[in-house]
Amino acid sequence: MAEYPEQLERLGDWFRRLDGIGKKTAMRMAFSVLDMNEEEVRDFAASMIAAKTDIRLCKICQNISSGEICPVCADSNRDKSVICVVEDFRAATAVEKVREYRGMYHVLHGVISPMKGIGPDRLKIRELIARLDGSVKEVIIATDPTPEGETTAMYLSKLISPLGVKISRIANGVPVGGDLEYADEITLRRALEGRYSMN
Repeated sequence: MAEYPEQLERLGDWFRRLDGIGKKTAMRMAFSVLDMNEEEVRDFAASMIAAKTDIRLCKICQNISSGEICPVCADSNRDKSVICVVEDFRAATAVEKVREYRGMYHVLHGVISPMKGIGPDRLKIRELIARLDGSVKEVIIATDPTPEGETTAMYLSKLISPLGVKISRIANGVPVGGDLEYADEITLRRALEGRYSMN
């Protein structure tokens, strides 16, 4: 026999599919939905649907955007000669919070991970190379300092080097094995300032 009504259990199961959510937290979230009035629940459901259907990838940097081009790529005051390559949109947001980086971004949507069957063809690498048309002077590789992040950084470095673009890697102000999205702003600022050349 189920501990709670089937509908609540099913809702809890959906919450549990979210990253970092365990069974107890999922059930607390399900009970929170029960505490909402019907209009709030409809708005909540509509927000989830809108997030899934209305958010797309920026056609330039591959970051998430509500339009065809994200606000960073549309900003004429950004330095278009520098591209910071990150694993995902959360990392781009983390770097942006530092408020000192004024270049562009490129979101890979993952890292090379042979153990998980993720090769370079599954990432947005082709789109990055297409952007290196002569106007880009530096590519900052800001993948996480994990084995997969380092592998991806080395792969990108070898791919970009023949194009004559300066390649740099963020300094390890970010702890080894850490995620950029959880690093504080001072650590990220130091990592960006202490980046080093890879070619």
